[in-house]
Amino acid sequence: MPSFDLHELDPVIHGKLRLGLMAYLASAGSASFTVLRDKTGSTDGNLSTHLRKLEDADYVQIDKRFENRKPLSMVSLTETGRTAWINYLDKIQSLLSGN
Repeated sequence: MPSFDLHELDPVIHGKLRLGLMAYLASAGSASFTVLRDKTGSTDGNLSTHLRKLEDADYVQIDKRFENRKPLSMVSLTETGRTAWINYLDKIQSLLSGN
């Protein structure tokens, strides 16, 4: 059986919270900061930190605006993020199948 190098897994995605964010956004398309916080059970500060890391890698785009005079931050995957997500899933599949 060929060995699998864990270093092949994208460290930006592989963190537990970032993995959850990428999975949710891949299926939802986009979500507000509040929805992501509630879905992940994260604190505002922790979520902000992890979204910043994904944003710095160009995996997510964050659009900030006001709705009914309240701030609204919408988060969505970029094309780079979607490609990175698919590559990450391919690596996991390879690990699971022993290839």
